[in-house]
Amino acid sequence: MLDKNKVKLGMAPIGWCNDDMPELGAENTFQQIVSEMALAGFTGTEVGNKYPKDKVELKKALDLRGIEICNQWFTQLLLTEPYEVVEKAMLDQIDYIKYCGAKVIGASEQSYSIQGLDQPILTGKYIMNDEEWEKLTSGMNKLGKVAKDAGMKLCFHHHMGTVVQTEEEIDRFMDMTDENVYLLFDSGHCSFADIDPVKVLSKYIDRTAHIHLKDLRRSVVEESRKNEWCFLKCVREGCFTVPGDGDVDFKPIFDIIEQSGYEGYVVVEAEQDPAKANPLEYAMKARKYIAENTGL
Repeated sequence: MLDKNKVKLGMAPIGWCNDDMPELGAENTFQQIVSEMALAGFTGTEVGNKYPKDKVELKKALDLRGIEICNQWFTQLLLTEPYEVVEKAMLDQIDYIKYCGAKVIGASEQSYSIQGLDQPILTGKYIMNDEEWEKLTSGMNKLGKVAKDAGMKLCFHHHMGTVVQTEEEIDRFMDMTDENVYLLFDSGHCSFADIDPVKVLSKYIDRTAHIHLKDLRRSVVEESRKNEWCFLKCVREGCFTVPGDGDVDFKPIFDIIEQSGYEGYVVVEAEQDPAKANPLEYAMKARKYIAENTGL
């Protein structure tokens, strides 16, 4: 069982509204999203495209529902933009989310990402050379120190279609970054990339500061492989779902979290088409599964 004093439970808004495909869930309002999260029993949320840009307005709405911001996706372009531009953007975002309770910021290197392109997600992603590896990781080390000085932890999100997707890339990234750079572990993206999520989490749990609990329907991944779907097509067709509704075995993941003494958020993040997967229904399904299997 997980310790409620150490582990908090959050829900990402991507099941209600999709940042990459805003037409998915366009009808769902910010007020509805956070109200349904609270109704389902979650105390943390990440930031979605419907959320107020004014941090005071955002915090007031969340406080009314007993919810706080636990993280926000940070699009960084260390390989293709000047470092100073990336650092300023990160600090601006930290100011916004820290005010609303966040202690971590989740960065994804989006230079050369194919996740939003109309090309097969399982082939043809960009492979960094040694010089680019050095540029990415040295930049991350600098950003990690800046985030620490701002009272935050910088987490790196491995992700399908990006320059850090495979097990070898995750290992190399973690080896080349220092103690100020943490992992944002995602069970769904590990599984989609054909990586054992238990192996990755057990290896890096001591440097993991944020966890995405995402399930995977392997039958949809196989269909995407056969038909060469792009990532967004995979999402629309239901490759991801909430924990307990797919093929990922979460018991050993929960065991690692418990045995390590991990402190922080575990966040249900399952991008789906809300017209096919009612967001409140799936939020409640996830909440029930997690309660039964972790005690949270």
